[in-house]
Amino acid sequence: MRQFLTRMLLLSSLSLISTVSLAGDAYSTTLSSFRQSNYTADFFAKSYGYAVFPTIGKGGLGVGAAHGKGKVYVKGQFTGYTNMTQLTVGFQIGGQAFSQIIFFQDKRSYDEFTSGNFEFGAQVSAVAITVGAQAQAGTTGSTLGANKDNDGKGVYKAKYHKGMAVFTYTKGGFMYEASVGGQKFNFTPKGQAKKKAKPKSAPAPSPVEEGQPI
Repeated sequence: MRQFLTRMLLLSSLSLISTVSLAGDAYSTTLSSFRQSNYTADFFAKSYGYAVFPTIGKGGLGVGAAHGKGKVYVKGQFTGYTNMTQLTVGFQIGGQAFSQIIFFQDKRSYDEFTSGNFEFGAQVSAVAITVGAQAQAGTTGSTLGANKDNDGKGVYKAKYHKGMAVFTYTKGGFMYEASVGGQKFNFTPKGQAKKKAKPKSAPAPSPVEEGQPI
């Protein structure tokens, strides 16, 4: 019961952080920050689309939780909204706030992400970048989004894996390699109203005609 309450408290707090951080033109500012890195230029130029999260709040006290709200784009055109949640178990304390972008190499990977319920596999890491700094690659091999390739100058470049590549940009400017394994995403297409169904009112009783039994 205590663990359940802790998780709910963490998610509520992180949701509030994410909501507050989206005030103003946060998406344009976040995209501008990512575009300043030389390591994302090729992805912006050639990717089919991307999902961007201005702020993902991550914290933990025994049980870790992360939450963020984002938007999805295809060729620069807004296509819908996405929400991310993540729960991790293990000793941890403290919190971080970071921006995240997920590039889709082609329509297949975009369709997979926007299918309604998409989840990154365990042990997946992103590529952490800072403006003007080298990219730091995360996991390699068969896991998602953080394959690294040495360009001969001691600098590692990120590559697509399974059609996606993930980058994070830490609030405050220092480099932080965020684990994205277990992140779960939902997707709501643009224009799809989230209207709550109004309760149907009970039909008015028919008038009782004279002589009918009540």
